[in-house]
Amino acid sequence: MRCPFCGNIDTQVKDSRPAEDHVSIRRRRFCPACGGRFTTYERVQLRDLVVIKSNGRREDFDREKLERSIRISMQKRPVDPERIDQMISGIVRRLESMGETDIPSKVIGEIVMETLARIDTVAYVRFASVYKNFQAADDFDKFVSELRPGVKPEE
Repeated sequence: MRCPFCGNIDTQVKDSRPAEDHVSIRRRRFCPACGGRFTTYERVQLRDLVVIKSNGRREDFDREKLERSIRISMQKRPVDPERIDQMISGIVRRLESMGETDIPSKVIGEIVMETLARIDTVAYVRFASVYKNFQAADDFDKFVSELRPGVKPEE
């Protein structure tokens, strides 16, 4: 593993332990060249996934990109960070177990929205506002009113 501080490729593992409910391994590393210490995580990857964007462009699936977008929608919400990690791992496992290596971005977005809806409604609406590209307050009103059937919006 290359040192993120000096670029040395001969780093040493000082400590390893299970993380994220035994889904990954957390490794503390040390660089003998610069003395830097850093942490890496090792996860099982069943297959290489490719995301098919709505414009037809293809790009490698990036777990960190998925994690970033979910964490942004979950900011300042009363959800345990371990619960968020479990949710992200569950989404990735679900994508890997679909049997396909090419996955449309729309499918990923729908799975994330479905998962967020079960965990935190505010995070769900935040994610949906970006995913569905809300342009005006009316878009929020319409979306939220669909969340609460039977409640008529004020006119």
